[in-house]
Formats: sequence, C-alpha cells, structure tokens
Amino acid sequence: QVQLVESGGGLVQAGGSLRLSCVASGTILSINVMGWYRQAPGKQRELVAIISTGGSTNYAESVKGRFTISRDNAKKTVYLQMNSLKPEDTAVYYCTAMSYWGQGTQVTVSS
Repeated sequence: QVQLVESGGGLVQAGGSLRLSCVASGTILSINVMGWYRQAPGKQRELVAIISTGGSTNYAESVKGRFTISRDNAKKTVYLQMNSLKPEDTAVYYCTAMSYWGQGTQVTVSS
C-alpha cells in the first residue's frame, strides 16, 4: 500500500506564491514519474506538471514560467513551487505517483 500526503495549500492573494509538498510512504521500491494535477469546481481534473526520476519535466501551458516542479528522491517527496498565482489557479491540487493519488490540498487565489 502506498500513501501520498500533500501539504502547503491555502489562501493567497493574486501575485503571491505557495509551495506544495507531497510525501510518498509505504512499500515503495522506486518511483518513476511523480506529478501534480488540479481540479477546479465544475471542471475536469487537469495536468499541472510532472517530473521523472531523472528530473525531466513537463508543464501545462497555463503554468509555464510560473510554476516549478522538483523532487527529492531520497525523501520520496515532490514539490510544486507556484509563483505569480492567478485567481484561475484556484483548485484542489492532487499529487500522483505509481497510479496512486493523494487526498488533495486546496489552493485559493483571491483577486
């Protein structure tokens, strides 16, 4: 069994920053791709960013240049640094790895 636990969400004004963290625990031999998705009210869950074990990254067009994904393999942790936040970034952010999902953390950006 694998658990993913996110933290770092909250309420921030437009233009502000937040850093999300996600720690994986359980029976894990190795984790290849880790990533972040988000789901806004009334919308489908969408990819935000993913990162491979070697550090290769991929971002949604809407967050390129503002968000940075990184990971610490030894700590089985993935991070999402979010800068220049916009109201349209408001959503529940989910961590994913090995087909497992975290419970989500709310990010709210006020205008």
